[in-house]
Amino acid sequence: MNTKLVALIAVVIVILLGGAIVLFSSPSSPPFWQPEGSTALPAVEVRSYEGKDLSSINAFRENSIRGPQHINETDYRLTITGLTNRTDLYTYHEVLEQYPHYTKVVTLHCVEGWDATILWEGIQVRELIRAAGPDPWANTVVFTAHDGYTTSFPLDYLMNRDILMAYRMNNVTLPAERGYPFQLVAEDKWGYKWVKWIEKIELTSDPGYHGYWEERGYSNTGDLDKSYSSR
Repeated sequence: MNTKLVALIAVVIVILLGGAIVLFSSPSSPPFWQPEGSTALPAVEVRSYEGKDLSSINAFRENSIRGPQHINETDYRLTITGLTNRTDLYTYHEVLEQYPHYTKVVTLHCVEGWDATILWEGIQVRELIRAAGPDPWANTVVFTAHDGYTTSFPLDYLMNRDILMAYRMNNVTLPAERGYPFQLVAEDKWGYKWVKWIEKIELTSDPGYHGYWEERGYSNTGDLDKSYSSR
């Protein structure tokens, strides 16, 4: 057979095999191409999820004790401390990178009479606590915000339920007014238990600890199916 013909046949076979590989391979994630110099646009707020209508992220009234806190992401640190095997210190991105993310639709009910149903995205608080190693004597968890606001929960409430520390709502990063970098999604609790601008999570053995509003006559448990007043 002519040498040139043999070479031509070989080239054709290689091309056909290459095409077959391209046709039948199925990469887990297709390559993403972004033009050089292009700018990523801000995420768009979603207003429905799995057939459920969502409230706007602006459907909240401003009722924090010192107004919205504007936290510098570079300087931010989250501390897990108290009755733990170790004290953990995280940057904002370390929290997001080291723990799984979860989404859940939960309604916040304020004692002022309004509510907001939001698609929250965050990490589970119990995973942060487990990583620090809770002491057997620990039974209460105190959350402290950047503005000095505090509130507390039984340790069991956080360890036995999928309670989120949210960093995103309705598909957009928490605005400063809503608690950036992190807000607690305290399911089945009145809104004053949904602490924003979380900076410290401390495990204690003091179940009688009273936070900011609890010291002013609000229920320490904050259970949604009961009155928020302790009087």
